[in-house]
Amino acid sequence: MHFAFIVDPPDSLKPAKDSSIAMMRAAQAAGHGVSIIEAPDLFWDSQADAVAAEALSITLTASAESWYVPGERRTLALRDVDAIVMRKDPPFDLEYVTATWLLERAEHDGARVFNRPRALRDHSEKLSIAEFARFAAPTRVARRAEAIDAFIDEHADVILKPLDGMGGAGVFRVRRDDPNRNAIIEALTDLGGRTIMAQRYLPAISDGDKRILIIDGEVVPYCLARIPRSGETRGNLAAGGRGVARPLSPRDREIATALAPVLAARGLFLVGIDVIGDCLTEINVTSPTCMVEIQAQTGFDVAAMFITALERAVRAAPLTSRGAGVADA
Repeated sequence: MHFAFIVDPPDSLKPAKDSSIAMMRAAQAAGHGVSIIEAPDLFWDSQADAVAAEALSITLTASAESWYVPGERRTLALRDVDAIVMRKDPPFDLEYVTATWLLERAEHDGARVFNRPRALRDHSEKLSIAEFARFAAPTRVARRAEAIDAFIDEHADVILKPLDGMGGAGVFRVRRDDPNRNAIIEALTDLGGRTIMAQRYLPAISDGDKRILIIDGEVVPYCLARIPRSGETRGNLAAGGRGVARPLSPRDREIATALAPVLAARGLFLVGIDVIGDCLTEINVTSPTCMVEIQAQTGFDVAAMFITALERAVRAAPLTSRGAGVADA
């Protein structure tokens, strides 16, 4: 099989911890060909009636620095690839949405895309917890300052964050008596022009913000607890958090197994849910990570589990449309 991964510029990826690289290495180890595509290289051509991309075939190495050897660069019709794995990081902006439109068109022509583009487009990684409110911390999503103020007054200690951020960017802890409270709300909401999320602060963050991975409806048995550094409230690894792999607790498993079949049925093949204490806080679908850390600390090969599930999904849904494509035109 041949798998194409849509990723950010390859030189920006960090092989020591990047889950996309771990997946590609696992794919190659399983005997599959691997190509990488950058989102700007996607295009639709009316004459060939195909969504295609300039793709670079690569050979993965074990190096912590030069993690791949470039091969041939060629134009591929996406319907002619065994699987397309969408791993482009946010921002979830119009260009990201446009990529999902192109990928959805490719799906219509027979391409197999994981996660499904419509599911990516329809799923807010923050607001999606509203569907599973029974598991969530007290939360309010609003753009008017008075609605956010009322929530802070009620809960006294809250976390405020943008709906489109990642890696802990733009996340603030705000107490009822915080002298910067109004300024933080004004900045995050852009003076009422942008909707944000407020969640009651969970002291259990000191024990870690747990990333739990779900692959095609199957829950990975280990999570990565991302523990904030001293003086921080954010456990994100990008914000300096320390990752500690652990077996799932009964509550972790309860939440994950409740969500898993619902999300898988929508075409969300790889999901990373975040749990603090006993509360669900986010459902991440664009480019969930933490595979490398879990394997390094437990020996459980999450990336290999992903590739095995991907092989199974490809075999279960053989391509129905193998046109000439742009590459052969």
